[in-house]
Amino acid sequence: MQYWMMKTEPGEFSFDDLVRDGSTVWDGVRNFQARNNLKAMRKGDQVLIYHSVTEKALAGIAKVSREFYPDPTDNPKGDWVVVEVEPVKPLKRKVTLAEVKATPALAEIPLIKQSRLSVMPLEKSVFDQLLALAASS
Repeated sequence: MQYWMMKTEPGEFSFDDLVRDGSTVWDGVRNFQARNNLKAMRKGDQVLIYHSVTEKALAGIAKVSREFYPDPTDNPKGDWVVVEVEPVKPLKRKVTLAEVKATPALAEIPLIKQSRLSVMPLEKSVFDQLLALAASS
């Protein structure tokens, strides 16, 4: 199993929207590195959903329910792909970007080092540490 983080603007599509809908097609990715990350995802992989822009916090856990296929919103070139994800559960409490930045062991993760990347891999130890932050008071 692999571990990932996907960023979304909560005003456009939030973790609560994912829970309400039961699943979604993660489309509209237009960055080659993020696209390659989508292509590397496998069914069952765990995904932390991060609310960017206004909230800047981890909101919940999802899982990949369908591996990549062509993005239906793409132009005829066919450069872009999508995956489908479904919710697992909301985090006990949201973990803010400020908390992540204040945790020295997380200083090198893609959320900090490549802040504009919308789909990023996480090491299992990082995934677990982020979940531990969410479980703390």
